[in-house]
Amino acid sequence: MLVRRTSVMTEFEQNQTDNNQSMEDAMNSVQEVNVGDVVKGEVLVIEDKQVVVGIEGAGVEGVIPAKELSTSPVEEINDIVKVGDVLDLVVISTIGKDKENGSYLLSKRRLDAKKVWEDIEKDFQAGNVIEAPVTNVVKGGLVVDVGVRGFVPASMVEDHFVADFSEYKGQTLTFKIVEIEPSENRLILSHKAVVETEKEEKKKAVLANIHEGDTIDGRVARLTDFGAFVDLGGIDGLVHVSEISHSHVAKPSDVLAVGDEVTVKVLSINPEQERVSLSIKDTLPGPWSDIEEKAPAGSVLDGKVKRLTSFGAFVEVFPGVEGLVHISQISHKHIATPHEVLHEGDDVKVKVLEVNSEEHRIALSIKALEEKPASEEEPKDVESYELPEENTGFTMGDLLGDALKEEVEGNTSDDSEK
Repeated sequence: MLVRRTSVMTEFEQNQTDNNQSMEDAMNSVQEVNVGDVVKGEVLVIEDKQVVVGIEGAGVEGVIPAKELSTSPVEEINDIVKVGDVLDLVVISTIGKDKENGSYLLSKRRLDAKKVWEDIEKDFQAGNVIEAPVTNVVKGGLVVDVGVRGFVPASMVEDHFVADFSEYKGQTLTFKIVEIEPSENRLILSHKAVVETEKEEKKKAVLANIHEGDTIDGRVARLTDFGAFVDLGGIDGLVHVSEISHSHVAKPSDVLAVGDEVTVKVLSINPEQERVSLSIKDTLPGPWSDIEEKAPAGSVLDGKVKRLTSFGAFVEVFPGVEGLVHISQISHKHIATPHEVLHEGDDVKVKVLEVNSEEHRIALSIKALEEKPASEEEPKDVESYELPEENTGFTMGDLLGDALKEEVEGNTSDDSEK
């Protein structure tokens, strides 16, 4: 009986020892929680303005205020977390051992922001382009959300002046990181830098793929007094005012408007200076292409006097087609200069005398369509102005013959006397 009792005591003591060891191990396994620690918390309860979590391995609870759940504004907590979710959290402070609903104040937002800043720093160092939505428009620029608040100064939004930024709100744009300072929560971004880089890349691609003589489509980007700049999809080319139309154009704005879609021909390319010369008129039918059909010799046309010179008048008979009325073809009357009977801008009718389509020349006449005035008395022939023989009684031969005879006889008499 004694031996048996001793055996039972030994088993009891052993079990007691094991239990004590388990409790000691459990107590030793409980982590100590300090401010600044990163912990995992399981969502236990979701309340109106906070979430209660159990801190894994610590045996204590913590509280996450709604504003500490996300880097973005939280309207509905249930949209962010669910009961049973395990979250990565950072300990902000203690709130007392006897505090109801938890002993520690926790934040998911600050831990997320820390990770965001680390990622942004990596993107900044690598020169990466990031994407983010515009959440607000404020005086001086745009506010964007990249996980943390970012600011885009007005001068860094576009590569051109923008009067109203309201339309940017809600848009997702690409940005270059200009300045980063996590300790001050300062993040400066630029969309302009992205736009300029993209344009430069497109410009190089266009210059590498277009050639003199190519015909391409473009859009009128700007108008000046001397021509039109056409966007070719990455670079603007110039259409000089003289290359807009076959007919005279005083101002490009008379025939073109910003935004017009046009077809142009590449006249020349200067890759070093990034200049492209273009022509619109070279893509249009030439005014002289079928001139022999439109203005055959002998046809009568309406025209307008465009220029006067000392030798004649240039008359436009079709847009871009001028013919010469030589001074001798202006009037049946003698005129010293064309200015005596014509003025620039006069509307006239002309007759086509000759057409040379290759040399772009047309000979015209105004007087050919006018009635020839009554002829004045024709001047008499030279012979009619000779004295009539019947008025003298002698012929010219008689008069000359007698004179010569008298001279010969006189000379003979003088010789005899000698």
